[in-house]
Amino acid sequence: MLSFPNAKINLGLNITEKRDDGYHNLETVFYPINIKDAVEITDAEVTSCKIHGIDVPGDPNDNLCFKAYQLVEKDYDIPAQQISLLKNIPVGAGLGGGSADCAFLIKLLNDKFSLGMSVERMEDYARQLGADCAFFIENKPVYAFNKGDEFEKCEIDLSAWFKVLVKPPVHVSTADAYAHVKPQKPLQSLKEIIHLCPTTWKNKVINDFEPSVFAKYPQIHQIKTSLYDAGATFALMSGSGSSVFAIFDHPVKLPELEENNVVYYNI
Repeated sequence: MLSFPNAKINLGLNITEKRDDGYHNLETVFYPINIKDAVEITDAEVTSCKIHGIDVPGDPNDNLCFKAYQLVEKDYDIPAQQISLLKNIPVGAGLGGGSADCAFLIKLLNDKFSLGMSVERMEDYARQLGADCAFFIENKPVYAFNKGDEFEKCEIDLSAWFKVLVKPPVHVSTADAYAHVKPQKPLQSLKEIIHLCPTTWKNKVINDFEPSVFAKYPQIHQIKTSLYDAGATFALMSGSGSSVFAIFDHPVKLPELEENNVVYYNI
């Protein structure tokens, strides 16, 4: 069986406080976009994971997809599977590609073997793999809070806007980004601001990772500036970076940004 996990962007990201368990509480809006990987499972004698496409650091059997299979296999009598993963979603870009892959694998296992798992049960498995993994089970826009793994429905639709994503040749470590962020309570909750018209989002919908990431990687800041110079209604770094997305009220081409970056149009 074959599935096509998609990426996400963060429409705002406020790091509100450091938790006693070492994690951070935050608020963000996860929004699915049309950049996709492919994951396939086939019956095999021994379960393993093969990765193709974009290079992913580390042992393939440490991949989140392999770990997702192990979690489900503990509770259900399912046969060994060959997991084949074609990576297209940029890595280290704040797009949640690895999280999407493992969540979609859980859904694949549920469908292939008719396990009858509820959305809630699949989300519980996904939460054990990463804070944003559970989002990809339903894969609909949500307001996320606590560690980013608790959700409320968010009625937001950007389909009428032309969305662009720019990925520079920079890999931002999520752990490093968190190490330099300064948690603070926002003056106004993202939950309230996000329902305003996107034409009002600039300087209101923010990403708390931007100041420290921009200081270390000024080229990411320059991308955001260039997107506004090109007429973007709104632009923001996604997650802990390094990608920057923008929404326009009309289709655009950005050849200057294509020179040193990968640019995805109409995401």
